[in-house]
Amino acid sequence: MKVILASDHGGVNLRQEVAEELNNLNIQVEDIGCNCEGSVDYPDYAIPAAERVANGEFDKAILICGTGIGMSISANKVKGIRAALVHDLFTAKATREHNNSNVLCMGERVIGPGLAREIAKTWVSTDYEGGRHENRVGKIAEYENK
Repeated sequence: MKVILASDHGGVNLRQEVAEELNNLNIQVEDIGCNCEGSVDYPDYAIPAAERVANGEFDKAILICGTGIGMSISANKVKGIRAALVHDLFTAKATREHNNSNVLCMGERVIGPGLAREIAKTWVSTDYEGGRHENRVGKIAEYENK
């Protein structure tokens, strides 16, 4: 599995925690930043990461900002992306099983590093169930292709 990581200035610390967790799981990771303390714009990081998932270069992306909201909104503008804003283990698992999410978004100002590590671990290790969910996910793709 190949995962791309990105954050704005509000998610730098949590992104580093998640990168360490993914490395511990022997997952191939590319971290595209930001590596700064000054304010940057989350779309400048979310959109390129999401595009690299959508074009098949990466299997998944994990995006982090202060709340996760900006990253989620930005990533979901990219065709083929199903970005989920997650701050608990139940939804981390459910969004993979039911929605086949390919981008995980979290907020550094919302959750701590221990929970973020567990969410990332749960999310990358949970498979999509398909079945009854396939029609629903298919409707999203169908709408995108209009």
